[in-house]
Amino acid sequence: MDNNQQANIVMNQRNLKTDRKLLPFLLLTIITCGIYGIVYFTSITNDLNLIASKRDGKKTMHYCLMALLITPITCGIFQLVWFHKFSNRIGEEAKARGINIEFNATTYWLWGVLGGIIVVGPFIYMNKLFQVMNLICEDYNKKG
Repeated sequence: MDNNQQANIVMNQRNLKTDRKLLPFLLLTIITCGIYGIVYFTSITNDLNLIASKRDGKKTMHYCLMALLITPITCGIFQLVWFHKFSNRIGEEAKARGINIEFNATTYWLWGVLGGIIVVGPFIYMNKLFQVMNLICEDYNKKG
């Protein structure tokens, strides 16, 4: 594929969100009684599927389906499994794109789960998640 074809592909794609931040996410999630959080993570999942599916052939389960249906049925266990796979997939995509950032399932288990003991851990995990997704989406917007 020559540079003109690659430029046309990049110009024809929609630009993905690259300004995800923790504080607005938290405030809007609180104000909307959690609805914004569901919409936000659905958007992240959709972006990840759009970006990574071309490379790995996988599809991450829709966040609403996981959060509202399957997690309550499994007493929260499925959510742990989902975030484990989700975090690994994000880390793999970042590595494949040459983004030098440490993010994977270990990040989820250490900050998202065990970090809950010190209360701020899940917030650190979400901040790291938003940072790496911003970088991945920036790279996608530039290179496709």
